[in-house]
Amino acid sequence: MTLPDMLVPTYLQMLGALSAWLAKAEEQGPSGKAEALLLARLAPDMFPLSTQVRFACVQAQEGIARLRGDALPPSIAELLDEGRNAAEHPGSIADARRRIAETLAIVEAAAGGMPDIDPATPIAHALPQGMIFDLTAEQYVRDWALPQFYFHVMAAYAILRAQGIELGKVDYVAHMLAYLRPGTAPSAG
Repeated sequence: MTLPDMLVPTYLQMLGALSAWLAKAEEQGPSGKAEALLLARLAPDMFPLSTQVRFACVQAQEGIARLRGDALPPSIAELLDEGRNAAEHPGSIADARRRIAETLAIVEAAAGGMPDIDPATPIAHALPQGMIFDLTAEQYVRDWALPQFYFHVMAAYAILRAQGIELGKVDYVAHMLAYLRPGTAPSAG
């Protein structure tokens, strides 16, 4: 298994799930209430749902770009700016789903020409606060790219659940249904 083999399917599956959760939120909420969900937070010092969605997209785009050795695309700066200002300008569910769709397209396009990456390839990961982490590509995928991505996806899921959106484990791992052995699903009733 290659490092891109770990990231690409994860990004595609979980971003697709995130978009589906937002669609459910829109369907379940009374008119106009779904948009208010974008301002919901798990704790006062955490970012709202609208930021969690955008930062999940950032993590996916950044993970692919770093592994490819590419410069970060301008869309990352846009997403970061939108995410940091989401408390004042949360946008709409449609905006959030559009950002997810754009990110899915970027990941799918990049995956087609993804080179094999030596797991020992050095990656210097700089954060805006000035901290720099010196990692191998393997460490970057395992210790940063996947955990950071899942953090924002899981925060979005938890915010939606805390706001009363009916989501369950099957919504979180809907991609697993493709692997379900026929005849082993519980019967309804």
